Amino acid sequence: MAATTVGKVISLHVGMPQRLDTREDPWFTGIFKSPVEGPVALNKRNLTGDAQADLRVHGGPHKAVYAYAAEHYPKWREELGFTAEQFPFSALGENLTIEGLNEDTVCIGDIHQVGTAVLQVSQPRSPCWKLARKWQMPDLPKRLVMSKRSGWYYRVMQEGTLQRGDDVLLLERPHADWPIRRVTDITYNLARQPGDLLAMERLDALASQWKEL
Repeated sequence: MAATTVGKVISLHVGMPQRLDTREDPWFTGIFKSPVEGPVALNKRNLTGDAQADLRVHGGPHKAVYAYAAEHYPKWREELGFTAEQFPFSALGENLTIEGLNEDTVCIGDIHQVGTAVLQVSQPRSPCWKLARKWQMPDLPKRLVMSKRSGWYYRVMQEGTLQRGDDVLLLERPHADWPIRRVTDITYNLARQPGDLLAMERLDALASQWKEL
């Protein structure tokens, strides 16, 4: 298929793991990200200046870059009672905030070009307790799942550089019937038909960690 522009990176964020000391329970996390201007290099596992704290459950080749739909932010701000300044892009820990794409229009296996990098959609996000702790909202991970606004991860097919303002080009779509939202619906039994789990397990482009989940 011919390359088609499907979205635009309107904000790019990186952050290194940091230890946050509290009186009762210190914690180590990479969920706090800061916006970056100008080109950023991307290798097979990370953007320059970005890393994960707990590599047992975060990061790795199938979760090199986390992307989130910009259109969801006004909904979150309204639901949580925050202003744009209080809940800016990267509030959910994403690397790329993308305009024009969401969980209905992004499919497992989609190959996107952003800048000179080529990425493949590998899985939805399954949020952990650190998102809840960041915002002091114990139910926030569950709300993210139930809202079906999970975001998605990329694996890196070709290393390169990318930056805010880059177009997102769709190069290939091998699994047009497997949007991100369908995968989360099946996994969390929000909408599941007989045979769905087996069919999902057979998706070659779906990250092995998600199949185990």
